[in-house]
Amino acid sequence: MSDGAASTGRLEGIWLKRAHRGPMDAHARARLVAGEGIAGGIDRSRRRQVTLISREVWDELMAALGAAVDPSARRANLLVSGVALAHTRGRVLRIGAGRLVIGGELTPCERMDEARPGLRELMRPDWRGGVFAQVLDDAVINVGDPVSWEDGV
Repeated sequence: MSDGAASTGRLEGIWLKRAHRGPMDAHARARLVAGEGIAGGIDRSRRRQVTLISREVWDELMAALGAAVDPSARRANLLVSGVALAHTRGRVLRIGAGRLVIGGELTPCERMDEARPGLRELMRPDWRGGVFAQVLDDAVINVGDPVSWEDGV
């Protein structure tokens, strides 16, 4: 894995849930609240305030399945490209003016096989299901914002 400190990616998508197991609503912008998560989102905890997936990994998963499922089916809050998320626990990811500290790997649930049979199993190795994070700063983030790892973390 490259260290990723110099790579810059992009925020590709933002989704929020209105209700547990409810639909994921796309947004062009969202407000990060330090220590809480994304304003208006539900299903968050103290440790799992925001969830993220990688555009590149999602595209690899869809190619392996011969499928074209929208990445919102992962039920994560943020879709990023250009930065590798695997094995990044404790690193700080900057998205626009906001910062998130990666808490760990997201375990894929049975809902993934509802989206596409076989998806859950393909997501299991090497953090392919994404990561969860805690919000460090209040900030407004927008689709299209730059995404990068903070140096020295």
